[in-house]
Amino acid sequence: MSERITPRTLKGFRDYPPEVMIPRERLIDTARRVYRSYGFSPIDTPALEYLEILAGKGSEETDKQLYKFQDQGGRWVGLRFDLTVPLARFAAQHIQELGTPLKRYHIATVWRGEKPHRGRYREFMQCDFDTIGTRSTAADVETALVIHDLLNEIGFSEFTIRVNNRLVLSGLLERLDLSDRAASVLRALDKLAKIGPEKVAEELTAAAGATEEQARQILRLSEISGTGDEVLRQLEPLMAGSERGLLGIAKLKEMIDSVAAAGVPEGRLKLDVSIARGLDYYTGTVFETFLDAMPGIGSICSGGRYDNLAGLYTKQELPGIGASLGLDRLLAAMEELGIIEKVATTAPVFVPFFDPDRLHDYLRLAAVIRAEGIGVDVFPEAKKLGQQLKYAARRGFRVALIAGENEFRDSRCQVKDLQKAQQQDVPLEADAASVIAAVMDILER
Repeated sequence: MSERITPRTLKGFRDYPPEVMIPRERLIDTARRVYRSYGFSPIDTPALEYLEILAGKGSEETDKQLYKFQDQGGRWVGLRFDLTVPLARFAAQHIQELGTPLKRYHIATVWRGEKPHRGRYREFMQCDFDTIGTRSTAADVETALVIHDLLNEIGFSEFTIRVNNRLVLSGLLERLDLSDRAASVLRALDKLAKIGPEKVAEELTAAAGATEEQARQILRLSEISGTGDEVLRQLEPLMAGSERGLLGIAKLKEMIDSVAAAGVPEGRLKLDVSIARGLDYYTGTVFETFLDAMPGIGSICSGGRYDNLAGLYTKQELPGIGASLGLDRLLAAMEELGIIEKVATTAPVFVPFFDPDRLHDYLRLAAVIRAEGIGVDVFPEAKKLGQQLKYAARRGFRVALIAGENEFRDSRCQVKDLQKAQQQDVPLEADAASVIAAVMDILER
C-alpha cells in the first residue's frame, strides 16, 4: 500500500466549512442584490490572463505577488490579482457591442502571493462593481452611495467611508516638482497606517528621492483633519497655483454635497487626504471603508477612479470608477465581533427519520413544506430520535418536525423550536397547513 498523503492546505489558503461558507454566500447574495438595485449587470472573465495583460498594471508590489507560469503551449500566463485589470481588458475588447456607460459587477476569486495575516489570504474573493465610459462626478458619487447601502444591508450602522482624490496629492507633487515620482510617493503614503509617519518619511526620501522638507510637506496632508468643509479650507492654501490640485478640491466638495443630498447621514463619509491607495492605476477619487468597531482590520470596501487603465488596450477613451467589497476580510471581522450566526445547514427545518416503516410519510411531509418555499432536511437513516436531535442542534436547524407511528395514526405532529427547546402538538392535515403555520411562526421570531 502506498504511503498516505497528509491532508493539508497551502500557506495563505483556506478551506471553507459550511458554518463559514453559509454566511459568505449570504454576503455575496446581499452584494449582488445591492449592485442590481443600482442597475449593475453581471459579467465574468477567465481566472488566467496573458501575463502582459496583468503585469505592470497594479504596482511593483502586485507584480511581485503575481502567480505566473508558462502553460503547455509555452505562453506566459498569470492568475488575476484583482478584477479591475481584467475589466479594463474586457471593456477594450467588447465595448463596441456593449456601449457606454457600462455598469458591471463581478464576484470572483483572485490570487496574490502576499504575506498572509489577519483577514488576508493569498486566495480570496472580491465583489466588484464599476462604471466604465464616463468621467462624471455623478458616477463617483454613486459609487459612494453603493458602498453605503451595501454596508447598511449587510447590517452595519457604525462605519466610515473615507474618501480622497488623487488630484489633490498630484497638485501638491506638482508644486514640489515631484510629479515624475508620483508612483513611489503613493506607495509610500499607502503604508502610513501600517508603519507610521517616520518610516514613511524615510521611504519618501530613500525610494522617492524627496528631500526632508518635501517629505515633511507631503506628510502634512496626513495631519489635516476636521469636518469636510474644514479639511477643504486647510487644503486650499496647499494647492494654491495648482490647477490639478484645485480641481481635486472642487471634486471632493461636490462629493460631500451630493452624498449629503442623497440622504447619507453626516459622519458616514469622511474626507481623509492621507488615503492614497497603493495601486498605480488610480487617477481621481479613492475610497476606503472602515468598521468603527474594528478599524485595525483595515479597509473592507475600497476602490476609486481609474481613467487611463483601458488606454493600455485600446485608443478609445474608457474612464472608469468602482469599488470592491473585501469579502473574506469582512467575514474575519464579523467572526471576531461575534455577529455571524453559527449554522452548518441551509435548511431551517429538520425531519428526524426514526420510524423505519414511515419513510414515505416523512418524504411526503417534507415535500409539502418545501413547496411553500421552506427548506427541509430529512435525516437519511432510521436512528434513535435523541441522536438525531443532537445532530440537528449541532448543525443549527431552527425547527424539528417529530412524528412517529402514534403521531401519524392520530394525524398530528410535534413542532419543536430547537433554539428555545419548546415544542407543541399541531394537527397534521394533508396540506400540512397547521404545521407550516407553526414553523413560520418560529422562523419569524
